Amino acid sequence: MTDNTWLDRWNDRYSSEEFAYGTEPNNYLKEQLEKLEPGSVLFPAEGEGRNAVFAAVKGWNVSAFDISSEGKSKALQLAENKNVTIDYQVGELQALNFQTEQFDAIALIYAHFPADIKSSVHQMLDQYLRKGGIIIFEAFSKNHLDYVTKNEKVGGPKDIGSLFSTDEIKADFPDYDIIQLEEMEIELNEGLFHNGTGSVIRFVGRKL
Repeated sequence: MTDNTWLDRWNDRYSSEEFAYGTEPNNYLKEQLEKLEPGSVLFPAEGEGRNAVFAAVKGWNVSAFDISSEGKSKALQLAENKNVTIDYQVGELQALNFQTEQFDAIALIYAHFPADIKSSVHQMLDQYLRKGGIIIFEAFSKNHLDYVTKNEKVGGPKDIGSLFSTDEIKADFPDYDIIQLEEMEIELNEGLFHNGTGSVIRFVGRKL
């Protein structure tokens, strides 16, 4: 069950006219997606749609979901501006109607689920990826807390349980050929809420 304060937080963040994280795709997502032949892709916790819309422009068949109806409104507005369509559902993953092995790729870009459900969400998502399919993942690492303490503008969760380690990724996605898995320091410049130096986990894996 979604915590209402969590839902209110995201609806509030996405309700202003300006895009919270901008309208340009995440750099890592862009770089990795452009290496792949377009197919079907799922964007969990997709917010205002910048990554999903980019994928649609590149010829992907795009599905996305988020708990925020405000996020969906902004995403559909962005898709319309770019003359593409995306299938965007609002709700929690277990209530949505995705199919086993439906997707060629799943892109988890700053998909910070609450600590108590994040591993189970990853395991559910795994079912929806076909064998040979690709996970693309970028999110803040557990060491990011030090960075956000120094500079709040870099954004990200402030509870360590919602942050990631490489060991957690290996545990959540055990049956994958790891193409890349590393923790690294990067510079972020994404809209209003991701600005400055942060520590992230980057993962690309192919499902065995």
